[in-house]
Amino acid sequence: MSELNEIRSAPLTPRPGSAVPTPTVVRSPPVSCPPSQLHSPSLSRSPLLHVDENGEAAPPRKKAPKTPIRTPRLSLTPRFITPLGSPMRKALRMTKLDPQDAWLPITESRNGNKYYAAFHTLCSGIGIQALVLPVAFTVLGWTWGIISLTLAFVWQLYTLWLLVQLHESTETGMRYSRYLQLSCATFGSKQGKLLAVFPIQYLSGGTCVALIIIGGSTSKQLYQIICGPTCSNPLTTVEWYLVFTCAAVLLSQLPNLNSIAGVSLIGAITAVGYCTLIWIVSVTEGRLPGVSYNPLRGTSQLDHAFDVLNALGIISFAFRGHNLILEIQATMPSDEKHPSRVPMWKGVKASYTLIAACLFPIAIGGYWAYGEKIPSAGILTALYQFHSLDLPKSVLALAALFVIINAASSFQIYGMPIFDDMESMYTMKKKKPCPWWLRAIFRSVFGFGVFFGGVALPFVGSVAGLVGGVALPVTLSYPCFMWLKIRKPKVYGAMWWLNWFLGVLGMGLSVIFTAAGLYVVVQTGVDVSFFNP
Repeated sequence: MSELNEIRSAPLTPRPGSAVPTPTVVRSPPVSCPPSQLHSPSLSRSPLLHVDENGEAAPPRKKAPKTPIRTPRLSLTPRFITPLGSPMRKALRMTKLDPQDAWLPITESRNGNKYYAAFHTLCSGIGIQALVLPVAFTVLGWTWGIISLTLAFVWQLYTLWLLVQLHESTETGMRYSRYLQLSCATFGSKQGKLLAVFPIQYLSGGTCVALIIIGGSTSKQLYQIICGPTCSNPLTTVEWYLVFTCAAVLLSQLPNLNSIAGVSLIGAITAVGYCTLIWIVSVTEGRLPGVSYNPLRGTSQLDHAFDVLNALGIISFAFRGHNLILEIQATMPSDEKHPSRVPMWKGVKASYTLIAACLFPIAIGGYWAYGEKIPSAGILTALYQFHSLDLPKSVLALAALFVIINAASSFQIYGMPIFDDMESMYTMKKKKPCPWWLRAIFRSVFGFGVFFGGVALPFVGSVAGLVGGVALPVTLSYPCFMWLKIRKPKVYGAMWWLNWFLGVLGMGLSVIFTAAGLYVVVQTGVDVSFFNP
């Protein structure tokens, strides 16, 4: 009976130029369209045709176009890459179609579900920056370190919830499938681009540069662990960068965001694996002799103040991936009865439960094991520095292998917004989908361009905190202002005060953390070695 109601609710297509002699109306079959277009982010709510109260066809208000609507191609995603298919959508709202969204990597396939959301969110939410959390505790100490980490986790989880709710606008019927789209809709086209383009590009492109550096250097370390000093003709650091880049570029040829769900699953497993392995081994080996937990203090009050701000910056920068939340949610089907925010939030809750289970033990266990002796590069470097002779080679090699696989997997999801931008310029100009050979060229150019950046700027990790202060509002501030602008909560109400407070506080911290990062770089110095990784 429900299927019959669905068919009757579909728009009727009257036959122009023919009279209907009897009350019986001949119904044409429902209009079919590609699944990737059913819920386009730029759909209009106006129906194609109209039906009267009795379910009979009414004359159309406007003449039907003479030229037929061109149907874009379906997604080229192989089924074996996305084994966890979403259930059939029962309620279809026939609206005007936007063909370009079916041609772009982020919105090309909309068969995502809560499992895909968990895989993508977990893979993008845990990174090497989490291994530096114990360094922040050396300045903040036990009490303020744990309090700061907890507050930062709750804050970024709240702004993430805001983004999930803002993905679909009930007032306009729009889906904001990209962070930049939501920013422009909130702050205006010019201001939205001015505020969001650089932070988003940095979080995507800059992260990919850092992943090339991390993946290449860890590959070299893995080779040395396995072969030892007897290896002949070892590769240079630049050559290891190139090896890792080739693997990442080859993997980036998967067509769209849904097609890399299996890759994100592998990346999530390895991220949880190396985080858990490192802190368990560090705690099992016991504390180093002579460890002290007294917070480190600078030579002056000004130095100490900037050290504290830099430590808080390390904690805040450990949480990333908000610039990808809208893109991940865009891969899900959505209608009025089954909005995408429900499965998306389920996936987010599952993934961030695991993220918390990784970040807090690393920060607390790493600081307990190494105290103020932990190197500035983080707990992974401490593991190799203090326990390389005590641990079996298999444990050290497994940790390095997990880091390499996670870096290659994270490269795909952080590079996807860049791929989407590159292909959108082609589709807007040519009014047709990007051919597979041009898509391969775009992604190869980006991959090897990132490789060039990693070779030319190998010290980018030393100034990541400085530039990261500029990108901080994307995570902690902009979602609060977007909620105030779009949802318009009651003035002077709880949500109104909360979002204004967090938004202003986040912008202030961004300025302070940027200044603190600049001061620390000037005081400690940076080995600016261009083209010498």
